[in-house]
Amino acid sequence: MATRPEVNNGLGFSIEEAQKEIFKLEEFLEVLYENAASYTAWKGLVIESRVIGVQVHDARLVSVMKAYDIRQIVTFNTGDFTRYAGIEPIHPDKVN
Repeated sequence: MATRPEVNNGLGFSIEEAQKEIFKLEEFLEVLYENAASYTAWKGLVIESRVIGVQVHDARLVSVMKAYDIRQIVTFNTGDFTRYAGIEPIHPDKVN
């Protein structure tokens, strides 16, 4: 069995495997972008939820969700999102 370089992308994919999966997802998912509303939401979240360090990335995701009125996120790290009111984190194992 060949050894893989260390990966930390949730599923253990190589870069090439992850790229293929991203292309598949882009065929049926809409990509949402940060905008002025999400930036304003992000600033508020960082202050209100006392977000620091790498958790700032999760706050950015939540701010985009709030800007587009999205209430659910599928994530392996459900605990990282429980601090945000109105957001329901769903583990991939729970998706039908």
